[in-house]
Amino acid sequence: MSLSITLKHITSHPLTKKQKVAAIFRYFKWQLQSRLDKGIHIVPFVASTKLAVQSGMTGATGNIYTGLHEFNDMGFLLHFLRSTEEEENDYFMDIGANIGSYTVLAAGVIGTQTTSIEPIPNTYQKLQKNIQVNNLATKTTALNIGLGSAKGTLQFTKSLDTVNHVATEEIPQDERIDVSIEKVDEVAKRIPILVKIDVEGFETEVINGGEAIFSSPLQKAIIIELNGSGGRYGYDESKIHQKLKNWGYKPYFYNPLKRELIEIKLFGNHNTIYCKDIDFIEKRIKTAPLINVLGEKF
Repeated sequence: MSLSITLKHITSHPLTKKQKVAAIFRYFKWQLQSRLDKGIHIVPFVASTKLAVQSGMTGATGNIYTGLHEFNDMGFLLHFLRSTEEEENDYFMDIGANIGSYTVLAAGVIGTQTTSIEPIPNTYQKLQKNIQVNNLATKTTALNIGLGSAKGTLQFTKSLDTVNHVATEEIPQDERIDVSIEKVDEVAKRIPILVKIDVEGFETEVINGGEAIFSSPLQKAIIIELNGSGGRYGYDESKIHQKLKNWGYKPYFYNPLKRELIEIKLFGNHNTIYCKDIDFIEKRIKTAPLINVLGEKF
């Protein structure tokens, strides 16, 4: 991504529109720091949480520049989830956790019990680091596995950062690693009220391995990436949409600043929030405490 496109993204973000100079300063400060020291840096995140970040972590560094890299979806999580100490049924699953930004928000900011799934060993170590620096061992179970429709083993790419995925035929053998595969229905501790799925095109298999979970009335919302990547495996993502509709979900876009869920006809080109029991969800997001990120309260 070119510098001009990056800066345009940073300065047009909902949390940085009013403080563009500060956002640009954070960007260049990070570029300098990460070049001088290519190791892990512990940086402030939301509330008292921190992120362990180093150069090349695309999504994580986006949090440094803009506060919340995926503002709409992260904002929904922060407004929807509650601490399990207050409501027994709150349990979150972060499927395709990467280094754990969503995990830290759920378990660290809100206090929700969380299971985090990350198949790539290198990235899993970084997830574990973020669990450690935020003292989340009692709130989080991290699993170094992949999820699919059946138990087994699959090969994944290993050096593509946030877009590592189940390997296809053209991936050289030395760029692959073997990963154990389980089913959502078998690794979930109980019915999660919210699930985030970001598995670079393998969403169909994850959904098929979690039919008991996703069809349950206790499961209220899914944040899922449907951007056409399923095509690399021959999957039609519109079938996921129809399957979720059959279970009672509808797709929404969330505006955290207005606390407004807007129903959409299909799914977006990035993350889409699928909700069922919309009255329950809207009551929660309207009554959630204010979140302060970079001085912006929403």
